[in-house]
Amino acid sequence: MHNYHVQLKWQEGRIGSLQSAELNDKITVATPPEFEGGVPGIWSPEHLFTASVLSCFMTTFLAIAGFSKLEFESFDCDATGVLSKVEGKFMMTEVVLRPRLIIMDESKVERAQRILEKAETNCLITNSILTKVNLISDVTISQSIVTP
Repeated sequence: MHNYHVQLKWQEGRIGSLQSAELNDKITVATPPEFEGGVPGIWSPEHLFTASVLSCFMTTFLAIAGFSKLEFESFDCDATGVLSKVEGKFMMTEVVLRPRLIIMDESKVERAQRILEKAETNCLITNSILTKVNLISDVTISQSIVTP
């Protein structure tokens, strides 16, 4: 079992500050501007929720790709969290992950796709939430010329 400690201190209005003795950076958080009293330009719980799914997907992908010895040139990913009202309550109903993976070997496209799917399936955050997570992958072949 592992524990992760986070503290929050209210600052003013709808703004607070997250920190952890285990980490270097503080994060300012606020109610998102879509809600009354919300503050634009500051991380919201909804952003952090989406970022948790996304960052877990990335770290899980990197672990599986490393274990599988999948060589790639680059990896980046966009995520969209969807907040909906369900039975009168707000909840994050979906997170769409759009990873872009560039590999050097065309024969490894299917393998790379399987590793991305395995990363989504094995992400501990995805496995800990009720929110549906959709993976829309883009695996391409590098245009770089490799000389021996």
